[in-house]
Amino acid sequence: MQFNAQQISEFLDGTIEGDATVKVSELSKIEAGVEGSLCFLANPKYESFLYTTKASVVIVAKDFTPTQPVNCTLVKVKDPYSAFSLLLEKYDQAINQGNISSGVDEPCFIHPTAKIGKNVFIGAFCYIDAGAEVGDNCKIYTQIYMGAGTKIGNDSTIFPGVKIYNRTVIGNRVVIHANAVIGSDGFGFAPQADGTYSKIAQIGNVVIEDDVEIGANTTVDRATMGSTFIRKGAKLDNLIQIAHNVDIGANSVVAAQAGISGSTKIGSNAVIGGQVGIAGHLNLGKGTQIGAQAGINFDTEENKQWHGTPAQPLKEWMRSTVIFKKLPEVDKRIRTLEAKVEELTSLLEKLSTTNNER
Repeated sequence: MQFNAQQISEFLDGTIEGDATVKVSELSKIEAGVEGSLCFLANPKYESFLYTTKASVVIVAKDFTPTQPVNCTLVKVKDPYSAFSLLLEKYDQAINQGNISSGVDEPCFIHPTAKIGKNVFIGAFCYIDAGAEVGDNCKIYTQIYMGAGTKIGNDSTIFPGVKIYNRTVIGNRVVIHANAVIGSDGFGFAPQADGTYSKIAQIGNVVIEDDVEIGANTTVDRATMGSTFIRKGAKLDNLIQIAHNVDIGANSVVAAQAGISGSTKIGSNAVIGGQVGIAGHLNLGKGTQIGAQAGINFDTEENKQWHGTPAQPLKEWMRSTVIFKKLPEVDKRIRTLEAKVEELTSLLEKLSTTNNER
């Protein structure tokens, strides 16, 4: 596929500086751009590559002004990152999904009571149990298990190896990446008098609303009772643990290796960094932002930033970090002061003794 700069500019509602007829056939990073490639510049730290890249077309912000001559054609848009993301999506559809037809590969098992929508692709070695439903235009890749009563809405994509337990409800335009597990038992055990643990039956389910994306190897546990919710537009990275009865708010994002304990509710538009640990039965206000590796064991107010373990407000954490870096210097100063105090104390004692003798 080839497109010229003019076509790209019209698609992105941008303007052109340079040769509007130059053609591109691939996408690349700006530092690795080659002739015939298209890339973007959004972060100022990468500006130096603009003047050395061999890319034919670079997408930049409308208000961007080069400080050196450039050899490529510039397409100026309102938001370079969003514009390039849109191109990536279209490119992905063209090269990865356009060659997948509808139909069912063999061998597969589809229970007679399962309902399969129109224009659905189901890869080999899938197992779709009784009463399961797959909506229109879905792509269900190989080695996927769908338990009894599971429902998947329209235009959703389930990548290889995903396991979806009974009665899970998945909305429209949902993407679940390889080897994620949806609806496994929540971690519920009752301690017994003899020191053993008795399993508490997990009879709820998981509800994933529209436009959610879930990363590879992420686990979302079913509720003990009721539902574990991943609300509309939420994005979960790889290797995340979502415990039973958790409620992830709409348009929230959670980075890799985060763990969210049972019955915690996270408001909409929250941002949770990598390796964050969140205790159970908490309420995190909408717009909460939590920095990487922070530990949260308390409710949070709306639109507040938290960092550190235990977590504290961003400004306090920044001040604490500065102090922490200076601890060796502070320790040295304290030891010096202690030595001087000891010396002065000794001198005062000698003076006192001399005066008493007189």
